[in-house]
Amino acid sequence: MKYEKLEFYVSQPRLDRFLIACNGSKPKALQLYSINLQVAEAFYPLLNLFEIFLRNSINHHLSNHFKSSDWILSEKNGFMSDPSLRPSKFFLKGSVQKAEYKILYRGTVTSGKIIAEMMFGFWTSLFEPHHYRLINGVIIQCFANKPRNVNRTIIATSLNKIRDFRNRVYHNEPICFHGPQISFQEAINIKKELYDLFNWIDADLPGYVGGFDNIDDKIAQAQGL
Repeated sequence: MKYEKLEFYVSQPRLDRFLIACNGSKPKALQLYSINLQVAEAFYPLLNLFEIFLRNSINHHLSNHFKSSDWILSEKNGFMSDPSLRPSKFFLKGSVQKAEYKILYRGTVTSGKIIAEMMFGFWTSLFEPHHYRLINGVIIQCFANKPRNVNRTIIATSLNKIRDFRNRVYHNEPICFHGPQISFQEAINIKKELYDLFNWIDADLPGYVGGFDNIDDKIAQAQGL
């Protein structure tokens, strides 16, 4: 596809950043745009699997903590309604209620369906101080293999970085820049953080997800641009 046609469909402001980074070379800008998409695509398996593994691990530990597999429904009127959460407008409770309405439109509401419906931000927010203390920090057990010096703050920071990166990937935002320069360093850093967290959850997970990982090969295509 010619640059001008892609510019028409993608928009000039979005492509301008690629053009500037490639010193005005339209062929290189086209190539970089393509590589950026391929690297983003390569992250999908790791990001998707991490979200699923984290979600199910949290669900397991909170089910044990509340002694109920239906905790996500019963705790709407439990810790999710704690007055201390008023400043956050009861984000967790509101998220569950929205999911209930959505599921009810399609059929029967169950805890399993609610769990599957929750956005990634729901799970990562449980590591924020105002939620974490209300569940006695039990979800730190999701990372059974973490180093002793790794605490809630470190994990929450890492999860927030991954969530922000995930949102950019899913919304087709570029991940190949550092300022005006071509750089996939952030992507490389995020990949390392993902593998660290996979390993802290279960030592078998890095080897499993590695079978779906071709991120480095895609990034290597950017060399020489």
